[in-house]
Amino acid sequence: MSESREFCPRCGETIPERPEPRPGEPRDPDRVLCNDCYFEEFDLVDAPDRIEIRVCAQCGAVHRGNRWVDVGADDYVDVAVEEVSEALAVHLEAESVDWEVAPEQVDATTIKMHCRFSGIVRDTPVVEDVLVPVKISRETCKRCGRIAGGSYAAIVQVRADERDPSDGELEQAERIAQEYIADREEKGDRNAYITEASHVEGGLDMKISTTQMGGGIAERIIRQFGGSYTSNETLVTEDSDGNEVYRVTYAIRLPRYRPGEVIDPEDDDGPVLVRSVRGNLKGRRVTTGEPFEASFEDENAPEARRLGTREDAEDTTLVAVEDENAVQVLDPETYEAKTVARPDYLDPDADTVPVLKSRAGLHVLPEDDGDTNDGEDDT
Repeated sequence: MSESREFCPRCGETIPERPEPRPGEPRDPDRVLCNDCYFEEFDLVDAPDRIEIRVCAQCGAVHRGNRWVDVGADDYVDVAVEEVSEALAVHLEAESVDWEVAPEQVDATTIKMHCRFSGIVRDTPVVEDVLVPVKISRETCKRCGRIAGGSYAAIVQVRADERDPSDGELEQAERIAQEYIADREEKGDRNAYITEASHVEGGLDMKISTTQMGGGIAERIIRQFGGSYTSNETLVTEDSDGNEVYRVTYAIRLPRYRPGEVIDPEDDDGPVLVRSVRGNLKGRRVTTGEPFEASFEDENAPEARRLGTREDAEDTTLVAVEDENAVQVLDPETYEAKTVARPDYLDPDADTVPVLKSRAGLHVLPEDDGDTNDGEDDT
């Protein structure tokens, strides 16, 4: 580079000729200094004296800007590196800048970030070391504060028509709610949480963070089990602006019968093994194997006696096939040979068959009837 006719105002040395700034670019006041004088006060990096990271002691979220963010970190070294990288400012004149960092965990709340920067300034390689202490400050985020304070906007009640829900139904209903909330959390919704879930007499009560999520959970539960729900608003308070705040109760009513139950409708055509209660009640006659379907008029199930469940059935010996309508099996209690109806799903070559003994008599059940909403399907 050729020398200019300009001299450094500090030391009097001739300074190299430098290109003029492009139109619109500010003129650097330090361009009149020679390299030695320029680098005496040059800082490649502008770094803060200290960085504080606010971390929720309950859920581990990090406060950034004006909101809490879930970072999913097992420790906060990576978080500290990211925060430091955002807080550092590299000189505009620097080119080909590289940097590396060596975190030093001093204790549970302090991390020292040893940073080394390198770059090219005025065609001169420059290296600078920076030490930035990072302090981890533990507190409680708004979400965890609301959970700890028992805050909720919706109640989801799970009950059943003329019966108590089974343990399996209640466990699956709670799992559906947990999976729904987990889906919302994965999408970054920090308003998604279940304040409380409690098994009560006759069913399950769940306190949900928002009314929208309460409705979403109710929809998923009836999609899985059938049935219906109603919603009811209750005025609970007013907010700081004087707006009325309501709490919504979603009352779910599961169907009167559930898949796997054996019922005896009042049509005198024989008992039915229930397969599905989504929409209409569907099943199979255990006397013939023929399909059965009944509509839920006004959301009420058809009148029928409960005889038992598939779980109540016992394997017993198939003694003989009498004809296409009857077989002989051993009574699982008395071990007497009894003639019973032969449904079309019975395998005549089987050695044993599952039978249900009830007040309606002895009936052969299918080995596997493929229940369509027994509480184990995907939601």
